[in-house]
This record gives sequence, C-alpha cells and structure tokens, in this order.
Amino acid sequence: MLSYTLTVNGVDYPVSAHQDRNLLSVIRTEVGLTGTKEGCDDCECGACMVLLDGQPVNSCSYLAVQAQGRSVTTVEGLADGDALARLQQNLLDEGGVQCGFCTP
Repeated sequence: MLSYTLTVNGVDYPVSAHQDRNLLSVIRTEVGLTGTKEGCDDCECGACMVLLDGQPVNSCSYLAVQAQGRSVTTVEGLADGDALARLQQNLLDEGGVQCGFCTP
C-alpha cells in the first residue's frame, strides 16, 4: 500500500492505495467523486475519461500513482460553481442523452 497525494479538480486528496490500482477506481472510492464512470474497463468507451494536465486520458488504463504531482480534472471539475461548463450545458440544451449514464 502506498500513501500519496492526488490533485483532483484543484483539491489535494491524501490517498492510500495499492500501486496497481487504476486512477478510475481511486477517484471513485478514495476521493469519492463518482462522475467518472466505468463503462468497458478496456479503453474503448471513454466513460472514464479525465483530463490529466489538460490532456484527455482513459482513467481505467492509467495507474493512480502515476497521477501523483499532476493535475486531474473530472467532470465535476468542469463546472464553475453552479454554472455548468459549456460542454455540459450544450449536452443539456440539445438533449444529448441516451440512457442518462453520463448526463451532467
């Protein structure tokens, strides 16, 4: 078990997790943010996508410990307070939903 800090949406979170845990599972369980979803667990669907230092990565295939010292942005970090991010607002305005799994 390793102890380290993850910076998610501008907040530092102390984490204790095994070194083989992926970023997706640590974000959901240790950090407690559930907006990042597990879809395929095989880098195919993009439901687990986060921004790592501003670049998109599939968090199901990225080790959490590799994100130490980097900036992780989840869907929860896109909004500015109560105002949705432009992407989120456009999805809402245009009815961009299928099952509601990833609706803002």
